[in-house]
Amino acid sequence: MTRILTLLALLISLVAPARAQDLATLVSDRLEITGDTQLIADGNVEVFYQGRKLQASRIVYDQATGRLEITGPITLTEASGKIVILASQAELDADLGEGILTSARMVLNQQLTIAAERLMRTGKGRTTLETVSASSCKVCKGNPTPLWELRASRVIHDEELRQLTFDNAQLRLAGVPVFYIPRLRMPDPTQDRATGFLMPSIRTTSKIGTGLKLPYFITLGRSADVTLTPYFTTGGSHTVELRYRRVFANGDLTVSGALTDDQVLPGKTRGYLFIDGTFKLPMSFGLTIKGQTVTDPAYLLDYGIANLDRLDSRIEASRTRRNEYISARIISFQTLRDSEDNTTIPSIISDLTFHRRFALGLLGGEGGLRFQTHNHVRSSTNPFDGADSDIIADGRDLARMSARFNWRRSFFLPGGIEGVLLGEATADAYRISEDAAFAGRTTRSHGSAGVELRWPWVKTSEGGVTQVIEPVAQFIWSPSNLEALPNEDSVLVEFDEGSLFLLDRFPGSDAVERGPRSNLGLSWTRYDPNGWSMGVTVGRVFRAEDLGQFGPGSGLAGHRSDWLAAVTLTMPEAYALTARAVFDDDFSLTKGEARLTLTRPKLTLQSSLIWAVADPTENRYDPTEEITFDALRKIGPNWAGRLTGRYDFAADQGTVAALGLEYLNECVRFGVSLSRRFTSSTSVSPTTDFTLSLDLIGFGSGVTGGPARTCRQ
Repeated sequence: MTRILTLLALLISLVAPARAQDLATLVSDRLEITGDTQLIADGNVEVFYQGRKLQASRIVYDQATGRLEITGPITLTEASGKIVILASQAELDADLGEGILTSARMVLNQQLTIAAERLMRTGKGRTTLETVSASSCKVCKGNPTPLWELRASRVIHDEELRQLTFDNAQLRLAGVPVFYIPRLRMPDPTQDRATGFLMPSIRTTSKIGTGLKLPYFITLGRSADVTLTPYFTTGGSHTVELRYRRVFANGDLTVSGALTDDQVLPGKTRGYLFIDGTFKLPMSFGLTIKGQTVTDPAYLLDYGIANLDRLDSRIEASRTRRNEYISARIISFQTLRDSEDNTTIPSIISDLTFHRRFALGLLGGEGGLRFQTHNHVRSSTNPFDGADSDIIADGRDLARMSARFNWRRSFFLPGGIEGVLLGEATADAYRISEDAAFAGRTTRSHGSAGVELRWPWVKTSEGGVTQVIEPVAQFIWSPSNLEALPNEDSVLVEFDEGSLFLLDRFPGSDAVERGPRSNLGLSWTRYDPNGWSMGVTVGRVFRAEDLGQFGPGSGLAGHRSDWLAAVTLTMPEAYALTARAVFDDDFSLTKGEARLTLTRPKLTLQSSLIWAVADPTENRYDPTEEITFDALRKIGPNWAGRLTGRYDFAADQGTVAALGLEYLNECVRFGVSLSRRFTSSTSVSPTTDFTLSLDLIGFGSGVTGGPARTCRQ
């Protein structure tokens, strides 16, 4: 049967006082006008009015009553597209805003379905449903019981406020009643933010017992909110957590913290406060604000907040451009380590850095200029090294001003050899106080010059594979004289493929690499057209004399450094491996590390291995031999398991182990995790932590649903 397209505007005389701008469109297989007041549309009927869309089998409009009698199946979609009503039959007014629908279902934001015996639209965006079952779970014919549902005698939906009010609400899990609430009000799924309770979670630890967290979310306008979370445990812990968030026109700010009264430290109020903010400033500068403080070293671990051993508070303004970097910052440190004292570590640090690259015109090549100031103070006033025996005066305060100029110019020689001329000059001025050995003012100047030769050999096969072998020889000259200056920012020196050909391998400014030396290396790289690549680098440093600049753990000590060998392997969408080793002529390992990342459709793995000998100059008095791993495995479409651990081979014990399991489908997320911290100190004891969480998707959880369950035939 041919469908007839009719504009209800042509029948405006039959429709109660509609305005010209509120024209409706009707589409149906058959259209009939009976008498002077009745319009009948039959077969695949569609009505479009004020953004609403109505689909039905049959519609009868009576001008005398101004009502629509609709025969289903009926689908009514609101203008926003986030509210859809389905019913078997209905009686509505002419603008589809008021009326009664029977055997109805309301679907909100394609998540929550509310089924009712009768649905009444009362105008002004208010809908009342009677004898209700609400759920976001898929229901199968063979098993009509959803994983969870909320039953109520009545539900009122306020479309303007986007709120749901349940009368005599009963929460059922797998059909079993577990909770009863006489009256419940909560946001509908179309809201991103709304005041109300969030889903609770259960946490059990061997130190503070079993507890329940019940977050309450409060909106403060469109740009701010607060979350208050009471947390009470069977071990006598009473905690109130707070999180405040605010978005500004030029940035955002988050403040989180907690106050606790427990039996771990009886009679003492425990807690923490973290502040994080980022802002955009004029002239392309960015501002970072970070604040961290805690009442005692064990609090963050006891309550599962963060695994930190030093707190870093700072305010920093910076700008990064193609050839320029500017930064100004003030930093405050608070140590949580038993081996450190807050009075003897630099507690307040301030830095100013200006770094610029530029072309050198007639001289050729590229130059760089870095200007930097640095200040740090300790709260101690002791000018000698105290009980910590770290070879640093407990009260040493230091101010430094540094300038560095570097230059690099490359050119090509016969045979495809690339030659490079490079140089660097630095000048430093120090003012040191509260230090019996170094107190006073001093200056230092230093320079380096060198020649670098690279000879790349390239081979391309018929299959598109490209291989590059590149020997590199670098000859550096710098003075050998030593100044008596303290070294605090250049203790940890990395010897790897990135630093093999640097003029100065010290990371900071307090120490500079001295003496004539040669840096020799060979690299091989293979590029495969299938997308994977592999690289190998081998290198060594030879010195004219041993100036005792480096510790035994760096691999750079002596007339000849240890051998450096590094391997990288990258497979697109598969895995990436980075490994390097520093070893002597007898193949005794000085330092080694490896990192593996594996990414597969059902498995994600990250693992790292580190091995380093003891080196007191790097504040490492015991060997480091440790492996860490973090694995996530998908078990079917809805289940996922996580395994995390860290093992200390030197101590022959695990330090951290965690196991988690999560289930996620279209309507529920369930998570359970178990973790154990094995290490102990004077402030931290071994602890077992168990967490259980449940999110009902569609009820303000903020969780996106996963794959829907498959119904069995």
